[in-house]
Amino acid sequence: MKPLFVLLFVYVALLAFGSHTTFDKGNIFAGNIAMSVMLLFTAIGHFKFKTSMAAMIPLVIPKKVEIVLFTGVLEILFAIGLAIDSARYYTGIGLIIFYLAILPANIYAAKNRINYENLYKPGPGPKYLWFRVPFQFFLIAWVWYFSIR
Repeated sequence: MKPLFVLLFVYVALLAFGSHTTFDKGNIFAGNIAMSVMLLFTAIGHFKFKTSMAAMIPLVIPKKVEIVLFTGVLEILFAIGLAIDSARYYTGIGLIIFYLAILPANIYAAKNRINYENLYKPGPGPKYLWFRVPFQFFLIAWVWYFSIR
């Protein structure tokens, strides 16, 4: 839920305040910068909560902490790529593939009640999927709209 708030807050703030400054670059710029800020926000979690996030990865997959750290670095690179006009299209394609690739980990975490911030507390469980799965597809649609089309 926090990433959604970050995404929407930054987007609305850029649109609202951008028109009052010389910084205004329009809707597409605001959408990409908002996604970049959200990605930087979520990347922090990959480093801060790496052990708990590693539990989101199914047991059969090795090197879980390394995968979490790698995906955190990927999110930082995606954030940078979205901010560069010439890289935006290919970054958007990569980000959509990334969002599709991490969806099974989010489903696994919800089914197994894994709390990505605190491994010792139960997560919200399967009911969380009613938010997470549509949110994942919302993020994909956002990237497509602002970065690829």
